[in-house]
Amino acid sequence: MFRLITSFFSLLLLLFIILPIVKIVSGLDGQILSSVLKDRQVFDSIFLTFRCAFWATIACLIFGLPLAFILARYNFPGKSFIQGIVDLPVMIPHTAAGIALLMVFGRRFLLGSFFEKFGLKFVGTELGISLAMAFVSLPFLVNAARDGFLAIDPRMEMVARTLGANPFQVFFKITLPLAWRSIFSGAIMMWARGISEFGAVVILAYHPMVAPILIWERFEAYGLKYAKPVAVILVLICLLIFAVLRAVAEKRVTTKN
Repeated sequence: MFRLITSFFSLLLLLFIILPIVKIVSGLDGQILSSVLKDRQVFDSIFLTFRCAFWATIACLIFGLPLAFILARYNFPGKSFIQGIVDLPVMIPHTAAGIALLMVFGRRFLLGSFFEKFGLKFVGTELGISLAMAFVSLPFLVNAARDGFLAIDPRMEMVARTLGANPFQVFFKITLPLAWRSIFSGAIMMWARGISEFGAVVILAYHPMVAPILIWERFEAYGLKYAKPVAVILVLICLLIFAVLRAVAEKRVTTKN
């Protein structure tokens, strides 16, 4: 009985996810879809979205893993407050996040004017898109990495230290390899969240146009009939990429076992 009940509720949740996807794919106008498939702007926008989300993820891997390790291994005053700061981008409206980023990285504000001296601009650039994506999606990576580090027995790291390994060797040769699956999963989730971001990006960098903004613009200008094919192409490409990434991760786990 317990298995039947859990299976029933699981099926309801899966249907909740699958039905909208099936609905958006079905009933496409073949002629419009054909014209969209020939539209270079659509694919340029999708590749721009993937590229900016990728660079945002790489940047947060570099800066986020040390923070995740600190949160997992050390206790200090204000730790809960710092954890709350990490989670904050998930909780605040993303249009508000975009305005907050604009007030810091805009051309007339402190960091924006400082970086502009070195030729780095955030408003209306790919760099700004990556910045907005990183801000709203970094909690997925940091929290997943923290959980991965927490799952490792600290005694393994202590043994390596007693055998003469320095902290950097322990981190890169023991801690990271043991936590890689959680980190990889968090990176996938962060990249996915970056791809779907609209609110923060549209305020900081309306142009160049990422896929979510292009879908919204076509919906506003031409209606659902012309926005739906772009959304379908984005959904199918994302589904294919994430299926491949998950399969690669599972294959590595199976090979190691």
